[in-house]
Amino acid sequence: MPYRKDLHQGKFIPKNSKKYVGDSRQIVYRSGYELKFMNWCDMNPDVMSWSSESIIIPYRSPLDKRIHRYYVDFYVNIKGKSYLIEIKPSRFTKPPEPRKRTKKYLEEVAQWGVNEAKWKSAKEYCLDRGWEFKIITEKELGISYK
Repeated sequence: MPYRKDLHQGKFIPKNSKKYVGDSRQIVYRSGYELKFMNWCDMNPDVMSWSSESIIIPYRSPLDKRIHRYYVDFYVNIKGKSYLIEIKPSRFTKPPEPRKRTKKYLEEVAQWGVNEAKWKSAKEYCLDRGWEFKIITEKELGISYK
């Protein structure tokens, strides 16, 4: 079944609420990608615990040089190994292709710079704790747009 982009924001109700770290009645998904990942965390027997937007990492924005707060999408513990997970469409995991300097292009470049700063801080945060930072896209989630 093709992925539908139009229906994905809401509250997630886990079937295995004991695995969720935090208030399992307040889990919010902001995309279909996040919903799919939440279902995977909830139903996968290898996932010992997980949470959504529970880890906040400071990062310095390249735009204003100020410290901001990065709410990482997920914390997941899989068989004793901890991960921070960011869910993103693959097109946002690489810099935009150079093209005419339109407003849209400049916004994409700015967003790429902010994402890079966030991800660098997340990698350092994980390194300090013996965790791993991963970016998961539609490819890893098995979502297609056919």
